[in-house]
Amino acid sequence: MEKPKVLVVDDELSVRESIRMILKERAVAVLTGSAENALEHLAKDRFDVVLLDILMPGMDGLEALERIKAMAPNTQVIMVTATKTVKTAVTAMKLGACDYVTKPFDVDEMQLTIDRAAQTAALMQEVESLRDEIGRRYSFDNIIGRSQRMQAVLKTVSMVAPLKTTVLITGESGTGKEVIAKAIHFNSPRANKPLVTINCAAIPDNLLESELFGHERGAFTDAYTKKLGQFEHANRGTIFLDEVGEMNPATQAKILRVLEEGAFIRVGGAHPITVDVRVIAATNRDLDVAIRDGRFRSDLYYRLNVVSIHLPPVRERRDDLPALIKHFLALKAKETGLPAKTFTNDALDLLMQYAWPGNVRELENVIERAMVLSHETTMAPEDLPQYITTSSNGKAHPAQRSVLRGEIHLAEAVDEFEEELIRAALVQAEYNQTRAAEILGTTRRILKYKMDKLGITVEEKAAS
Repeated sequence: MEKPKVLVVDDELSVRESIRMILKERAVAVLTGSAENALEHLAKDRFDVVLLDILMPGMDGLEALERIKAMAPNTQVIMVTATKTVKTAVTAMKLGACDYVTKPFDVDEMQLTIDRAAQTAALMQEVESLRDEIGRRYSFDNIIGRSQRMQAVLKTVSMVAPLKTTVLITGESGTGKEVIAKAIHFNSPRANKPLVTINCAAIPDNLLESELFGHERGAFTDAYTKKLGQFEHANRGTIFLDEVGEMNPATQAKILRVLEEGAFIRVGGAHPITVDVRVIAATNRDLDVAIRDGRFRSDLYYRLNVVSIHLPPVRERRDDLPALIKHFLALKAKETGLPAKTFTNDALDLLMQYAWPGNVRELENVIERAMVLSHETTMAPEDLPQYITTSSNGKAHPAQRSVLRGEIHLAEAVDEFEEELIRAALVQAEYNQTRAAEILGTTRRILKYKMDKLGITVEEKAAS
C-alpha cells in the first residue's frame, strides 16, 4: 500500500525533525518552516495530510488553513498547537481542520491521528474519482443519439442541465429516462451533491410519503425513531421521481407543496422543513389521460412539466441501433470480463429488423445474454433469442440491411431497389416498355428516364 504524503509546517526546526522521526516508517514527509512555503508546495503537488502549526511568523496557521482548504479541499489539515492555544485549535476545526495535536507530542496519539486523517483523505479521493467517472459516463458525448430526434433531446438536455428548472421526462419503458435524468444532474452545478432516485411504483402507497418526507418518532406503529426522508437526503442536490404517474393523490399534494414553497412537513411532524432540491420526474403513462380520469393532479402536472423531454422508442430511432449495439458489446465485455465479441451480418440484420418493444433496456439484455451464452467471438443468429429470429422471417430487402448496417447510403439503396423492380417488370412485360410502365404504375416517359439513369437497356435484357 502506498504511503500517505504529509506536509509538515512548523517554524521550529526541532519540531519538524521530531515529526519526521515519528512519520519515518508510515508516511512520506515533506518539511517546511513557513505557511508561505507550504502554499507553494501545495500548488505544485498533492498531499494527503498537512500538519500545520498555529503560531508562526508571517502568515499564521488560521489564515494558512483557509487558503489550504480553498486550494485542496480533500487534503486533511491537522493543527499543531501548544496546550495554551487549544481553544484556537478548536476554532481551526470549525474552519475545516480535521483534528489537532498538542506539544509536546505523544507519539502513539500523533501516529493514530495522522493515520485517521490519511484514511479520510484516501476515501475522499476515491469518492472524487468515482464521481468524476460517473460524470464522464453521463456526459452528453457518451449518450448514444445520432438520430435527429435524439439530437433534439440532447440539445434540450444541454440547455436545461445548468438550471434548477423542473423537468418531466416521458417515454415508453426502457427508453432511457433514468440515463437522461442522470445526464441532467451530472452536467449541472449540483453534480457534486446527492442524486436521489425514487421509483414511485415500487414503494407501497402507505410507505411512499414516509420514504419521501421522513417521519417523527411515534408518528405511526413501528416508528420508534425519527427518520429523514429522501428530500432531506437530496438537499442541495437532485431528486429523480421515476414513474411519478403512480403516486397517490395525498403524496401528490405534498410534492406540489415542495415545488411551490421548497418546504414540507414530516409524517407526524408539526414544523416545516426547508430544502433546496431540484426535481426531475419521469413517467411512461399519458398524464393527460390520468388527469381526465382524476388520478393525477393537473396543478402538479403543470409544476412538473416546466420543461418536457420525450424519449422516442427504439423503433423510431433506428439510425441509433448500430451505435447502440456497438456500445453494449463493449460495455458488457468490460462488465462481464468476457473477450470482445461481434455479430455476424445475419445476426445484425435480425437485430436491426426487430421492433424492440422493450426499447434500449431490452437491447442491452439481449446483447448480454448472447455474449454470456455464446462460445464464439462472432455471434450468429442462433445465439439470439428465438422470438427475435422468428419475428423478422428474413423478409428484409438486402438493400435495407445494407443501409441499416451503414454499408451504403439511402440514395444508393433506392437506386438498387428501383433497378430490381424495373428489370423484373421488363421481364414480366417481355421487354415491352409501355406494358412495363403499366405494371409499375407509371408512364413510359418516366420509366425511360429511370432506365437511362440506371443504365438499363432492353437490348441488354433481351440478350440475357
